[in-house]
Amino acid sequence: MQTDIAYRLILASASPARRALLTGAGIDAEVIVSGVDESVVDADDAYTTSLALARMKARTVAANLPADPAALVLGCDSVLAFEGEVFGKPADAGQAVRRWMAMRGKSGVLHTGHHLTGLVSGLQAEAVGTTTVHFADVTDAEIEAYVESGEPLQVAGAFTLDGRGGAFVERIEGDPGNVIGLSLPLLRRLLADMGIPITSLWRD
Repeated sequence: MQTDIAYRLILASASPARRALLTGAGIDAEVIVSGVDESVVDADDAYTTSLALARMKARTVAANLPADPAALVLGCDSVLAFEGEVFGKPADAGQAVRRWMAMRGKSGVLHTGHHLTGLVSGLQAEAVGTTTVHFADVTDAEIEAYVESGEPLQVAGAFTLDGRGGAFVERIEGDPGNVIGLSLPLLRRLLADMGIPITSLWRD
């Protein structure tokens, strides 16, 4: 693939956090939400689930776009592995509370699948970013207040690192961007696998 093309990155995700990470890195991504039914992916582990969902999102969006050799579609999805269970977004406030009651003072592994596809070239690259998250031993009152804020209902594992939930994460092992929803170093490697320097996505 040529490296002198001014590529456009299309993010197949509604996540404002992912878009903000790209914007901060000098990449003005277009957002097209895939609208896929995430429940159709039935995998036994978080690693496989995150990658399957990322792939499905990217390919669904790519299939509905007009041909453009400069277009790249990126799908991402995050899932938390905790004590043998797979935690996506909680179904409701009650589930979010129960998860936090179980997670506090312990650790889980956040997997974020990344799938990148070239709209015309057909080139594809994918990988999973993995980060260990150590949760604070938060109180019942803190859990209840956090869930009432609504924030944990919108995110995998019922927590954020870049929002109110950041106060409830003692430390992480790995890329913080991966926990927020998109690993920039991993994106760079996927682009390189397709022969594209990440600098070609930087805005002028």
